[in-house]
Amino acid sequence: MRKKAFKTESKRILDMMIHSVYTHREIFLREIISNASDALDKLAYRALTDDSVGLGPDDLRIRIRLDPSARTITVSDNGVGMTADELETNLGTIASSGSFRFKNGLDGDSVPDVDIIGQFGVGFYSAFMVSSSVSVISRAFGSDEAFRWESDGSDGYTVSPAERDGFGTDVIMTLKEDTEEESYSEFLDFYRIRGLVKKYSDYIRFPIVMDVPKTRPVETEENGEKKTDYESYTEEETINSRVPIWKRSKDEASDEDCVAFYKEKYYETEDPLTLIRADVQGLTSYKALLFVPASAPFGYYSREFEKGLSLYSSGVLIIDRCADLLPDHFRFVKGVVDSDDLSLNISRELLQHDRQLKTIATSLEKRIKRELKSLLEKDREKYERFFRVFGLQLKYGVVSDYGAHKELLSDLLLFHSLNKKGMVTLDEYVAAMPEGQKHIYYACGESVSKIEALPQAERIRDKGFDLLCLTDDVDQFVVELLGKVGETEFRSADADDEALEDAAEKEKAEEAEKSSADLLAFVKETLGDRVSAVRISRKLKSHPVFLTAEGGLTIEMEKYFASLPGEEKPKANRVLELNAAHPAFAALSGAFASDRAKAEKYARILYAQALLIAGLPLEDPTAYSDLVCGLMD
Repeated sequence: MRKKAFKTESKRILDMMIHSVYTHREIFLREIISNASDALDKLAYRALTDDSVGLGPDDLRIRIRLDPSARTITVSDNGVGMTADELETNLGTIASSGSFRFKNGLDGDSVPDVDIIGQFGVGFYSAFMVSSSVSVISRAFGSDEAFRWESDGSDGYTVSPAERDGFGTDVIMTLKEDTEEESYSEFLDFYRIRGLVKKYSDYIRFPIVMDVPKTRPVETEENGEKKTDYESYTEEETINSRVPIWKRSKDEASDEDCVAFYKEKYYETEDPLTLIRADVQGLTSYKALLFVPASAPFGYYSREFEKGLSLYSSGVLIIDRCADLLPDHFRFVKGVVDSDDLSLNISRELLQHDRQLKTIATSLEKRIKRELKSLLEKDREKYERFFRVFGLQLKYGVVSDYGAHKELLSDLLLFHSLNKKGMVTLDEYVAAMPEGQKHIYYACGESVSKIEALPQAERIRDKGFDLLCLTDDVDQFVVELLGKVGETEFRSADADDEALEDAAEKEKAEEAEKSSADLLAFVKETLGDRVSAVRISRKLKSHPVFLTAEGGLTIEMEKYFASLPGEEKPKANRVLELNAAHPAFAALSGAFASDRAKAEKYARILYAQALLIAGLPLEDPTAYSDLVCGLMD
């Protein structure tokens, strides 16, 4: 029997197929099972037009046998099979796909549910990643003859007559010997193989059967006493689920069934906050089953966290976590997407980044947004629970990509309202604004209680206006990017605002500014470059002092950048504002007139107090303590 060479530059091409195309060697089983599924699909299609086939979908199956002593894995099917010529054409010519030719020969308008997976004719050769030799015994449907194709994956193959009971194909893979670096014997373990089937081929629509090892009790008698022993045996079982839950209708799979699937697949103990079912038909069709978790997974806000949805094509897992299907602002979503319209690359491990994938991703983004919006409107308590867990992610989404997603996400944001004593949307805040209020007022701080106590918040509350409490580091950037809600602009509690002043207070502040010009210059000279200016405040009512900033960088932004690694930290242009009507200012003025040394101490104390109110660290806490204690002498 003469060995025939592969019909390409075989050595180089085959080496590429074995060593370069596939990332993980375990993929070989997915590829061989997918080929078997294609063979069954071809016969199932023929049965629709040929009554002589006499087979229904329930008669077709894939069988896996393990033989540890011979170191073989056999994957068998009772599909369409191959003649000797087809063995040479399909297996002797690398990148020749019988499935691809079959698929192209179908009339697209009249084809029923036929899921042909193979397209490139290279999946079969992945078997050589783990096999020292591969034999294929095949008997074509309607033929009495069987043939064996055999190769060690080096430079050629043989085709010879063989025996096989019934039509179909057996792929017999003899595993390589173990080495110090590689263990191929793992693929002779039943539980390992079943795990790979569940991972990659669980939703192949034909049953995949194996002999499952089991034990059963056996009653024995010894010395007149009955004993119970256990014996091992095997029983043939279907090990794949076949029809995935996301392809079933609501009548076939309830929401409770979907929640059970979620808990099992993602090892969750809590129900998801909501689930999303999608069945989209169009230029790019897909089915999806998505879940919004009730709590953030471990390491969610770390760099190690991997986002992504499980991507299937024709029931075969293509990518376990396809990051391209989810934008970062919805990276918390878990679930699966299944589409037969995707353009797969040669190894079926990665996707060509084409129009179909982008279309699905865009559709999913809109669907997730719509579901979250519905949850906000219909179940506020559950949505607020969601926002406590993932609200920060939505805020990051607003500021990422220079605000490209702010229109999509702005109406999903919640902030704490001082008036409402709870969370409100921006639209709710605007709708509740009293007559005369022109801006959305906000203040930043570490907590709601600290913001409520801010000196600059007092005048806003006295007017009866609401104040949004921004407690996350990113909040300042969020409102800067949003700019306004409809026609209503954001306004910081730190900012000058004539709507919060009356004419008499404004006039008093202007007079105090003029009459205290020398004092203000003295305080500025005392503090040096710690502040860019010292002013009489129009914002303070009962408090003596506070710190604000001028220019584009706010105090809150300075604090945020200070928390980041690195040595170069941008600083805001700090402005010290003093309340001319407060006793502390009178004491400062008196000391300035009579005791400049004491006035310097007062100025430093007021600046330190302003730092503490703003949540900024004291430059020298010990010196501040000594300064205060020195005034007590």
